[in-house]
Amino acid sequence: MPIKGSSGLIANHTVIVAPSVLHFHSLNMESNKFAVLACVIVIGVIGVCEGGGLRKNFYKMTCPNAKQIVKSITEKRVLERPDLPAKLLRLHFHDCFVRGCDGSVLLNSTANNTAERDALPNLSLAGFDVIDEIKTEMEAQCPGVVSCADILALAARDAVSSSFDKPLWRALTGRRDGTVSNSAEALANLPSPFFNFTQLKQNFAAKKLTVHDLVVLSGAHTIGRGHCNLFSKRLFNFSGNGDQDPALNSTYAELLKTQCRGLTDFTTAVEMDPGSSTTFDTNYYSILLQNEGLFTSDAALLTDQNSRTTVTQLVQQDRFLKEFAASMQKLAAIEVLKGEAGEIRTVCGLVNS
Repeated sequence: MPIKGSSGLIANHTVIVAPSVLHFHSLNMESNKFAVLACVIVIGVIGVCEGGGLRKNFYKMTCPNAKQIVKSITEKRVLERPDLPAKLLRLHFHDCFVRGCDGSVLLNSTANNTAERDALPNLSLAGFDVIDEIKTEMEAQCPGVVSCADILALAARDAVSSSFDKPLWRALTGRRDGTVSNSAEALANLPSPFFNFTQLKQNFAAKKLTVHDLVVLSGAHTIGRGHCNLFSKRLFNFSGNGDQDPALNSTYAELLKTQCRGLTDFTTAVEMDPGSSTTFDTNYYSILLQNEGLFTSDAALLTDQNSRTTVTQLVQQDRFLKEFAASMQKLAAIEVLKGEAGEIRTVCGLVNS
């Protein structure tokens, strides 16, 4: 799932959270009961208390132009860089799978700490410059208000939606930024392009994501590119005897061999969805059913009957877009920080001093 980008799952690739209680600092028990009731009532009337404490119009009063700032800059950069949607989507995924959606993937390493972005699975991440550009403009208009985590969530949605006439999913806001980022946690939490189905299922379940979410979010591999070293073993040395993965379409494998130079090719990247790698469509599922999934983790989706059934259903574009929207909202609500937790960073790469 994986989000496609230059490496593995969105990986390049969530959690269903109960409606949050309104946050007050000095509520007694009776006040807490009232807050729960108020949120339930509000949900029924206008639906503003949603997953993980996130809301549709969180910045309506404090920074009313926040969403437009993100949309304007993101769409401008996508026009210049057609590969940007895959990169921002992957960046968002890699953020949420480690410590939740708290912008920790955006933090720079320091002399005393190697941050998530410098972990091996994240070395090919990109789009940081666009997030920084948006944050600079946001600070100029609404200083200290909009979190980097929210900017990333909005930018990923707007980038992928840029070729459509409407947003593909609702990007709720209200996240706070984390203050901890550690490369070891990225290694421990991110799904790998080498995972089999059991490993993928366990990895997603740890984030309260279902097998259905796994298959749906893997559809993000319909955009972006994958580096040869992440799948070359399937081409040149699958079982250690110089053989080819029998689960990989042989004609497709021969094509890949003309593009990748061997097991040690760490620089070449190929389209994950050949001929359609900048179009957000269902071709990923179509080629997957022809045994042309690039990564081991892609092919793994066909090894479980329930997963395979979902793959066949998602070939339908309308269904895929609907299901992707639902799973992305779950992803974007994983372990979010809110209230007084974390901070609102002034610079996305640095913890406030």
